[in-house]
Amino acid sequence: MELPFAESWKIKMVEPIRKSTREEREQWIKEAHYNVFQLKANQVYIDLLTDSGTGAMSDRQWAGIMMGDESYAGADSFFKLKETIQRLTGFEYVIPTHQGRAAENVLFSYLVHEGDIVPGNSHFDTTKGHIEGRKAIALDCTVDEAKDTQLEVPFKGNVDPVKLENALKEHGDRIPFIIVTITNNTAGGQPVSMENLRQVRAVADKYGKPVVFDSARFAENAYFIKTREEGYADKTIKEITREMFALADGMTMSAKKDGLVNMGGFIATRKQEWYEGAKGYCVQFEGYLTYGGMNGRDMNALAIGLDENTEFDNLDTRIRQVQLLARLLDEYGIPYQRPAGGHAIFVDAPKVLTHVPKEEFPAQTLTIELYLEAGIRGCEIGYLLADRDPVTRENRFTGLDLLRLAIPRRVYTDNHIAVIAAALKNVYERRAEITRGVRIAWEAPLMRHFTVQLERL
Repeated sequence: MELPFAESWKIKMVEPIRKSTREEREQWIKEAHYNVFQLKANQVYIDLLTDSGTGAMSDRQWAGIMMGDESYAGADSFFKLKETIQRLTGFEYVIPTHQGRAAENVLFSYLVHEGDIVPGNSHFDTTKGHIEGRKAIALDCTVDEAKDTQLEVPFKGNVDPVKLENALKEHGDRIPFIIVTITNNTAGGQPVSMENLRQVRAVADKYGKPVVFDSARFAENAYFIKTREEGYADKTIKEITREMFALADGMTMSAKKDGLVNMGGFIATRKQEWYEGAKGYCVQFEGYLTYGGMNGRDMNALAIGLDENTEFDNLDTRIRQVQLLARLLDEYGIPYQRPAGGHAIFVDAPKVLTHVPKEEFPAQTLTIELYLEAGIRGCEIGYLLADRDPVTRENRFTGLDLLRLAIPRRVYTDNHIAVIAAALKNVYERRAEITRGVRIAWEAPLMRHFTVQLERL
């Protein structure tokens, strides 16, 4: 018989986790103002808030940490990291930062100015925040198929080339660059095809605009190109990665995802003028150019993690676990953004909590209910995260309203996945009883979902 699938690693260290009671969770979430970001980690049983910085590092990465060079300037660890990034991406210039939003802050401080328009595919929260915080506009040009969560399309993260070209025709002189997020997190962890990246590059070249990749999950995007796009089945992840980045002028990277580290990020580009323009902001905001907010030991771990996670077996093990959760939710009839993405399952909250009006934030309500049910912490990717329109100050209800269940890399077993699915099934079965949601008691003017205070209705 054919052998069943097994993980491409074995467990070397374990960390205990504790189950809590329903009464404890009701008190804790109330004290957190019904915002799961405000919960303490020891109040959570299974933590799916994010896959950012929450993965388990390998033995090679831990060994690399012990050999980190902590020199302030010119550390060997920086040059190891730089060589790895250059080899994987083809970009010559590298600026390390402490995480992805820092990379955005440094690069956008140079590139984005008041009145600019930055088109892309569903800018994620920090990307949009760094654009709108500079009084510019983040223009969503994602394909319309992404709005239908039940539609089975292999590359729902794609940029619509017609929308993009129309934006360039209308606002060309106000557009400093085009940004493509790989994979598209806000649309449900959906990948972008190589064909679409070529289309974006062609439109960009036609109008003389550079292209930036938001690359936090670039390796997972390469995995989907290999497994879903014609002509790539026999190419390695590293080969596909180089081909992707050949279509961009630069990248920002939250290395806490596909870099398999707990902290770190970087900017990489082939444009010397971008490097020269951004490096002063690195020194101002992050640190010197050869550490930029990272320890030498963290740069060592990142260099190793980037190499490890651009191998097929590592990605296959990780993505199969996400697909397992999808199959269980299929059995229970729970709607999510289909097909399953690379790092998370995104449950379609308005299709689950049909009695909760959009003004009462269905995805946040479902997030709270799942925590109360089993101590599982997910994350709302929807109407709260969308913030208010910077001009009208009205809530933005036009996008998807999703509960994201982000699976940390190499952390939980398939038994944990079964618990997650069963807990969500329990909530789903009592969905008719959930008729009210939450309202905002206090919010920050930008990226409010991190600190918002809510009241249950």
